[in-house]
This record gives sequence, structure tokens and C-alpha cells, in this order.
Amino acid sequence: MDLRNTLQLPRQKLLMHIHVTPHTTTIQLLPATGPPAVPAYIHVEEFNALKMDTNILVLGADNVGKTAITVRLLTRRFIGEYGDMESIYCYKVIIDGREIPFNIWDPAYSQESVLCQSSVQEKQILWADGFVLVYSICDRASFNAVARQIHHIRSTKDSLGVEKVPIVIVGNKRDLQHCREVSSEEGRLLGLATDCPFYEVSAAENYQSILTMFHGLINRVKEYKCAVRRPAGIKGIVKSMSAVFTRKQTDSL
Repeated sequence: MDLRNTLQLPRQKLLMHIHVTPHTTTIQLLPATGPPAVPAYIHVEEFNALKMDTNILVLGADNVGKTAITVRLLTRRFIGEYGDMESIYCYKVIIDGREIPFNIWDPAYSQESVLCQSSVQEKQILWADGFVLVYSICDRASFNAVARQIHHIRSTKDSLGVEKVPIVIVGNKRDLQHCREVSSEEGRLLGLATDCPFYEVSAAENYQSILTMFHGLINRVKEYKCAVRRPAGIKGIVKSMSAVFTRKQTDSL
């Protein structure tokens, strides 16, 4: 299948569902009319994979290459240009000998623009178990936005009593050294300051580094979920109850 021809789309908001198995890749394009839904082509026996609670949200400013990174993971191919798409992907990876299905949501708009659309953005953050925050090493503004994104994600999750949500920072376009505006050291220091793993990749040139990044995030999500399932201590119970009562008071205003 020639994905270059498949992905030359008019600039309209679409949902692109890609379902990947070891032998086939199924692509379906639909008009975006609401929040993510189960694609119609998924068979009943595959529905459990979509219901699986491992959901990854990929965010970033315009033109940082977040869709290129995601499609590179799915197809091992680099496709440089896309239409304005809302994309939901169903994918499986092998980690430690186990097949792990997960879902990736790649919004059609940047996180900066969605900050003004609180209901849409809250749905995204509530849906996700882990986050990939992408910036371009050639665009300092996109790098500066990452710290704000991290703060917003954590404050939203924290209001619901959720702590230490897995987030990775990804500097893309490493191949464009002649256009670099953000050094690797700056990305590394941001990762240390925010306690987020940092990766610098090139969607155009290197599939393996992107695979490594997603594998690392999925492992962190697994660890995070195991920790959440453990019995909460007194501090966790008090914080959860406080979040519930605060929300109720806000709703009653």
C-alpha cells in the first residue's frame, strides 16, 4: 500500500483510524464529528484491544512533526506532509515477549490552540494515560510551550487526585542541524527539571529512536498503573476526597 497517496488529503478535519497487525494495515478516513469512537471496521473479537486502558496522547505546536513521528512508528515510513487530520491509531508492540495493544490520539490542532477550548482539552487529558510532548529543535517557541503543556496536564490530573502521570519530551527534526534553535542540552535540562524522560529524534531519518521512545513511555504507563492499583494510604484517600468535594462545590456554583 502506498501511504503517500493515501495520505494526500484536502485540508479538512478528518479522523484517520489505522489498525496495524503483523500481516495487514487497515486505514479508514472519516469526518471528525465528535470525540474518538470505535472504528466501524473493527471486528467484535478485536474490540477488547480498543477498550484496553493504555491510551497515549501526542501533543505539540504546529509543524513540529508529531504526526510524522506517530506514522513513522506505525509504518516505519517517513511522510513529510499531512492534511488537517484528527487521528486515532490502534497499534500493538512486543515488549519483553508480550504483545501490548494501545491507542494513540493525534489531535488535528496544536496544544497551544486547544488551551482556549477547555472542554475538548479536558477530554483529551482525561482519556490519556501517557503523553508525548513534541517540539521542533528548529522552533524555540514550540520548545517554550512544552513546560506550559506539562504544567497544564499535571494540574488537570492533580485536580482529580492523579499524580505522576507519565510524560515524555521529544525534540524532533534532529537531522536539521543547520536550522537548530534549541540545543540538546536545553532539552535534557528541561527533562531533568520536570522529571520527564527526554528524547531527541529525527522522524525523517531514524525509526529505531522513535520505537525506543514509545517503548519507554509504555513501560512507564505500566509501572504507573501498577502503582495506582495499590491500596492508597491516608494521604491519597484524603486528597481524592478533597478533589471530589471541590469538584462538587464548583459544579454547584
